[in-house]
Amino acid sequence: MNNLISIAHKIGKSLKHSVPKYWDGRESILKMKNAGYSQWRQMEWIGFFFQFLCEQNLSNIVKIPGSKYGNVEFDGFAEIPWDFKAHAINTSAHQIIVNDRNTTIFAIKDYGCVGLILALGEVKYNDDKRTFQLWHEKLKGGKSDYTKERIKRGAWSRLRKVCFDLKQICFIEITENTLKKCGIFQTDFRNSDGKPRKSKILIDLEFLDKEIIYTENFKK
Repeated sequence: MNNLISIAHKIGKSLKHSVPKYWDGRESILKMKNAGYSQWRQMEWIGFFFQFLCEQNLSNIVKIPGSKYGNVEFDGFAEIPWDFKAHAINTSAHQIIVNDRNTTIFAIKDYGCVGLILALGEVKYNDDKRTFQLWHEKLKGGKSDYTKERIKRGAWSRLRKVCFDLKQICFIEITENTLKKCGIFQTDFRNSDGKPRKSKILIDLEFLDKEIIYTENFKK
């Protein structure tokens, strides 16, 4: 455990000195695009931008990518497998969808636990004219097939996050006992080809206590 905290401390200090506190959506997406990062088209860009930042700045500490089980891969490895996530704290939701449940169970059996490196911050959303969304769609070359299908169904379009103000990076240890407090997401969900989706772990930040092994705060 002490070794794990030491690793979290080392990663946290590295991110503290290399990761910007304020993430502008347009600038972040353009950084990913110009770097040839494949996920720059994603609507939920804050999570992918944090992963991009981790990959850019942690390669001397964390092996990237991490352990692989079947076709599911952890984002990084340092003593244990780690995943990188970002979450908006100024919403009513305290729940976070993490990795494939079966993969996590296998990894916990192999290493005793897995880790989550979680960037927490406040977001602002697109204006009513959806200026940011329209800019992103134009950059991508037009509406995606997913968006066209959503419009065809008449489904509601969520407002996009336009910026992220990083407040804290939190290191979470997930063990077998942690899984007992977690929910399951995507059970009985199916992909467009009809195949069942893999169930994912749903953690609730309000129920975490000793699982949070280290935090790095970002002040104004």
